[in-house]
Amino acid sequence: MSVQVLDGLVSTLGEMGLGVLLIPGPSDPAEPPVDPLVQSAAMDVAVLLWGSGSHDPVLEALRRRGIPTVVVEGIPAPDVATVGIDDRRGMTDVVRHLQELGHERFACVSLAFDRHRGDGFVEPARWDEIVWQVTRRRLDGVLDAGVTPESVYETPASLVEHGKTAGFAILSREDRPTAVVCWSDLLASGVVLAARELGLSVPGDVSVAGFDGLDLPWLAPDVLTSVVQPLAEKGAVVGRAVASLLSGDMPQPAVLPVTLRPGTTTGPAPR
Repeated sequence: MSVQVLDGLVSTLGEMGLGVLLIPGPSDPAEPPVDPLVQSAAMDVAVLLWGSGSHDPVLEALRRRGIPTVVVEGIPAPDVATVGIDDRRGMTDVVRHLQELGHERFACVSLAFDRHRGDGFVEPARWDEIVWQVTRRRLDGVLDAGVTPESVYETPASLVEHGKTAGFAILSREDRPTAVVCWSDLLASGVVLAARELGLSVPGDVSVAGFDGLDLPWLAPDVLTSVVQPLAEKGAVVGRAVASLLSGDMPQPAVLPVTLRPGTTTGPAPR
């Protein structure tokens, strides 16, 4: 998903003759939250591709340096440009699609709550402690549809293998849900693979839905039901926000629409 966003961003910046320095975020909670390059590298504008709260340590470091910043999927603030998608509504749409098919018992496979990147079921008491905004909004979208998930499984990253681990944990329970809603297509595809290995029919025994709208031909014959976001366009909008900041203007917050794409992995709830 981030690769397509980067493609749109780099293509837009390339037309302006601008270069890009990629600085990865920490993959281990034991690592410092702010890479030394963020503190010292020469840059005209910074782009944060994963928004957390308004007091994100990387954003705070950039503020201290006075670096104009674009935050993707973050919280709008007067001193930063923000670009996001209507993912809260998109998640509500996919849950309502499943409700129309008769589903009442839901589980969720979530992206990480914060930089500690947990891996396992999360008690409802912790749902209010989510720091990363994508995770927060997508859970809120589920709740907006009037659904309280029977379980939420936090994954450390949007990878097929993490979705598969979550799928085994959720679908091995005797009281397994009839629908699993995932925060990304890669996580959802892992749940589909877990269901296959457990001998379950998708969508006969369990329906699975994802988010992003990725093309996953290797999942055939299944075509994932997904909320499609305009990944390349999002990158291009970020690039245009960079151009505005370079010219001294603060662009208005941008929120791009999403669309529901029903596939073969969702169907009527089993009786």
